[in-house]
Amino acid sequence: MFESKSGVLFIAGLLFFAIAFLSNAVLPALMYQHLEEKTAEQLVNANLRYQFEDLAQRFPESFKEHIGTPPEEEEKAAEWYDEQCADMLRLGRDIYVGEGCWHCHSQFVRPVSNESERFGPVARSEEYQNELQRPVLFGTRRVGPDLSRESGRRSSDWHAVHFFKPTDLSPGSPMPEYPWFFDGDPAKPNRRGLALLTYVQWLGSWLDSYPYYEDYEESAIAQLERRADDEAREAATAGDEPEGEKANEELTDE
Repeated sequence: MFESKSGVLFIAGLLFFAIAFLSNAVLPALMYQHLEEKTAEQLVNANLRYQFEDLAQRFPESFKEHIGTPPEEEEKAAEWYDEQCADMLRLGRDIYVGEGCWHCHSQFVRPVSNESERFGPVARSEEYQNELQRPVLFGTRRVGPDLSRESGRRSSDWHAVHFFKPTDLSPGSPMPEYPWFFDGDPAKPNRRGLALLTYVQWLGSWLDSYPYYEDYEESAIAQLERRADDEAREAATAGDEPEGEKANEELTDE
């Protein structure tokens, strides 16, 4: 066998396969075997809770009908939100898989091609140590953008309209419409729609850079407004009134 080129190539192929298996399967498994596999309940963090409660503000009728009304007592309400959020996470993940979203969207930011500039921080192994990544949803290709850093990037009502009719927000988008997630209108998501919105707003909610992983250039108008607010705050702290208020008082006196 070693006397022919085909034999040498065959042995070399087996050797490279063994090295790849050890480096890409066995070694990572040994390195991260100490990491606990998190449940959906453990994945509910402050950023996701904010987004979930925001659904109740944006879609109050749908939220009440399909999820319910939280208890009036603050502690019980917090527990109720956590439980409902975890349930919506599981359902949203199942819908994401069932609708084939992973065929067109990845959930893995690679350390190549400046992907961190496009999508956010490079993916880390511990991000996939949870029940919602069984099996992992790396995806097969990118017809659409990577979604592993989507949380907080856009509002839930934007996503609702995008699910209902993608071309209204992204002209020419190949993404299909999902009207069955709504009761006839993007402002009325049903239980499946609310679950998918919850799941999308979870993706990347654990990041320290949430939701400001993209560079933000402040506009000239925003700079002027911020400067005016800072000056007014400084004047108030010093015991002086802002000039605008003084002018208003002078006009009122006149």
